[in-house]
Amino acid sequence: MNQAVTSPTAAVSPSLPGRPEKLRLGDVLVQQRLISQEQLQQTLVLQKQTGKKMGRLLIETGLITEELLANGLARQLRIPFVNLKTFPFRADVVKLLPESAARRFRALVLEDKGDMLLVALADPLDLFAYDELTRLLKRTISVAAVPESQLALAFDRLYRRTEEISGLARALEKDLGDAVDFGELTASVGTEGAPVVRLLQSLFEDAMQVGASDVHIEPQESGLQIRVRVDGVLQTQTQADKRIGGALAQRLKLMAGLDISEKRLPQDGRFSVRLRDTTIDVRLSTLPTNYGESAVMRLLKQGAGMKQLDDIGMPAEMLRRFREVIGRVSGLVLVTGPTGSGKTTTLYAALSEINATELKVITVEDPVEYRMPGLTQVQVNDKIDLSFARVLRACLRQDPDVILVGEMRDEETAEIGLRAAITGHLVLSTLHTRDAMSTPFRLLDMGVPPFMVATSLQAVIAQRLVRLNCPECNQPHQPTPQELSWLAGMVDDVGTVVSMRGRGCSSCNGTGYAGRQGVYELLEMDAALTQAASRSDPAAFMRLARERMKGYTLSFHALELVRQGRTSLAEALRIGFDVEDLD
Repeated sequence: MNQAVTSPTAAVSPSLPGRPEKLRLGDVLVQQRLISQEQLQQTLVLQKQTGKKMGRLLIETGLITEELLANGLARQLRIPFVNLKTFPFRADVVKLLPESAARRFRALVLEDKGDMLLVALADPLDLFAYDELTRLLKRTISVAAVPESQLALAFDRLYRRTEEISGLARALEKDLGDAVDFGELTASVGTEGAPVVRLLQSLFEDAMQVGASDVHIEPQESGLQIRVRVDGVLQTQTQADKRIGGALAQRLKLMAGLDISEKRLPQDGRFSVRLRDTTIDVRLSTLPTNYGESAVMRLLKQGAGMKQLDDIGMPAEMLRRFREVIGRVSGLVLVTGPTGSGKTTTLYAALSEINATELKVITVEDPVEYRMPGLTQVQVNDKIDLSFARVLRACLRQDPDVILVGEMRDEETAEIGLRAAITGHLVLSTLHTRDAMSTPFRLLDMGVPPFMVATSLQAVIAQRLVRLNCPECNQPHQPTPQELSWLAGMVDDVGTVVSMRGRGCSSCNGTGYAGRQGVYELLEMDAALTQAASRSDPAAFMRLARERMKGYTLSFHALELVRQGRTSLAEALRIGFDVEDLD
C-alpha cells in the first residue's frame, strides 16, 4: 500500500504499521524527489547555524509546503495521510490523550480500533514521541501523517474547556454546600484560587477561543445552563447545579460595579477582562427570573481590526451609491436592522472612509465599541443623566462636521439628530426597523415632524448577517420544498441556481457554517420619495420605494450569495421570511 490515504475510512485500515522506521527526513524527501540533494545540503548548513528542525527550515525557506512534507512522509513510511480539516473527530476518542500531552508531543488520537489507536503525529519520525504516547495511552498505536498547522488549529478546536468548566462548577458546588453564605463568598471571591473566579476565567477563555459574541448564564428549574453564541447561534457549553448561579451572578455584579444586594430588578453594567494579552470589554445584563438571576454578557474585543467599506461585503453598485451619500456635507444616513446585525461595524467602516484631519467627527455611543484615532468619542451614562439627547445637544456646540449617534432611541434624540442634519451636519445613526422602506415611518411613529424626516433623511441601509458555508465541507445540497417555493418566487428558472451547503465537519464543529457576512439593501431618497414622506402617505411611499429598490433588496443580496455558493438556501430563506411579510 504505497500511497497517501486521505479519506477517514481508508485512514483506519487494519494493515496499519506499528512503530515508525528510523529514517532521516532529508533522505526521505530527496528519495521522494520533493527536494534536490543540493537543497538538502543547503538546509543542513542552515540547520547547524540555527538549530531548528529540518522540516521547519524547509517550510520557512519555501522549498516545500506542509502538505507536501506530510504526504511525502506518508508515502515513504506507508502510513495514512489525514486531512484534519474534514476528519470526523469523536470527542471521547480525542480526550483519550490529555491536552498537555497532545500539545507537547504534537499528537492527536483519531480513531479507536479496540486493539489499537490511530494517532496523528506532526513528525511521524519522532520515535521518542511514539514511545511516550504508547506508554501514556497504554495501547498499541499506529501513526498517521498530518500537516502541523492543521494540528495546531485542531488542538484549539477540539480541546475546549467544557470538562474544565464542568469540573470547576462541581468544585464550586462543594464550596457552597447546601446553605450559601454570601457574606463569606463575597469575602473570598477575590482570591486567585477561588473556584468562582477560575470558572469565570475559563468561561471567558473558552468563549474567545471559539469566537463567541455572547455568554448566557441561565438558571433553569433543573439546573444552571451556560451557553455561548457563535456565528449568531447559541451552543450549550455546560450544565451545572443551579445553586452556583447566585455566586456567578454576584461575582459578575462586583466586577461591573453593580448593586449585589438588588436581585429583584434588572441591572446593566460593563467591565474589562484581560486574557492572554487581549483585553475584552464585557457588557453585562442581569434579569431576575423564577429560578434566579439570568446573566448575559456581550463580548467586545478591544483593538479588533476595524473593517473598511470594501471589506464588509456590500455589492459594488450599492457601495458606489453609499459612498456618494456619505460624501455629502449634510443630511441623515441611517443603518437599520435587529440587535447584533453589524450596524456599528458598517457605520465605523463609513467613518474610516470619511475621517480626515480637516473634519471634526464626534461619536455618541453606548458603549464605545471601536477606538479610532482623530475622533472625539463620548460614552453615554444614564446613571448620571448623560443621555444621548444631552450629549447630542452639547456636541452641536463643539463645531462638528460629522456626528455619529449610536442609536436613535427616543423622539428627543431623533429630533435633535434631524435638526443637526438640516443645519449643515452629516449625521450617521442606527434605528431598529425591519427593512429600509419602513424606516421613515418609524421616525414618524416616534413623533418627529414629517417635514424634518422628508428634508433631512438622505439614505437608509438595512442589513442582516448570514452564516457562510464552511469552505472545508461545502457541497451541493438538494433544496427542501419550502426552499424551492421561496426560490421560485425570486427567479424565473430555479434550475439555474445550484444550492450549496456545508455537511458539517470538525472545522465548523459540525454546523456546516463558518463565519458570517452582511447582506444589505439601500434606499436612497429622491424628490418623489421625499414628497410622499412629507405627506405621510405610506402606500405611495412603499410603492415608489419598491420600484427604486427592485433587485437591490436584502432577499436579492442573500440570493446572490446562494448563487456564489457562499451561503445556503436555508440562510437566504431566513432573511426572506424576516422581511417579506411586510410586503
